[in-house]
Amino acid sequence: MNERNKVTVVRFINAMSEGDAAAADECLAPDAVAVTKGFSKFTGSTPRDDIVALVGSMKALMPTGLRARIGTVIAEGDFVAAEFEGDALTGDGVPYRNQYCMMFTLRDGKIVRSHEYFCTRHAEEALWPVLVKAGMLPEEGRI
Repeated sequence: MNERNKVTVVRFINAMSEGDAAAADECLAPDAVAVTKGFSKFTGSTPRDDIVALVGSMKALMPTGLRARIGTVIAEGDFVAAEFEGDALTGDGVPYRNQYCMMFTLRDGKIVRSHEYFCTRHAEEALWPVLVKAGMLPEEGRI
């Protein structure tokens, strides 16, 4: 089970990196939710359908893709922790280089919940304007 869950998580991260909504969709349970931790405009919960839509829009937001470089992936039962770095350019040409640690809970080989940790300050500076411009997020944030 550990290896199967690791494969699902790595596949999801790669799908997110490449903007492959169909592949991301296959990795998620029907009741999946992503929770961005911290205190910023990005903080909050994102339901499954919005996760898939966001992944599908990644190529438009980051034409280079996120270019995720996956580091450590640790699995224990239905829990997987993954560390990775992204190195992208936004559609406006702004560099977006961030580090992530995501904690995933899986059920029957599908992602049910993720907790995302990343530099939200950098994301607000580089990504938030692009997401607002695309009409995907409100200018004031989700808090």
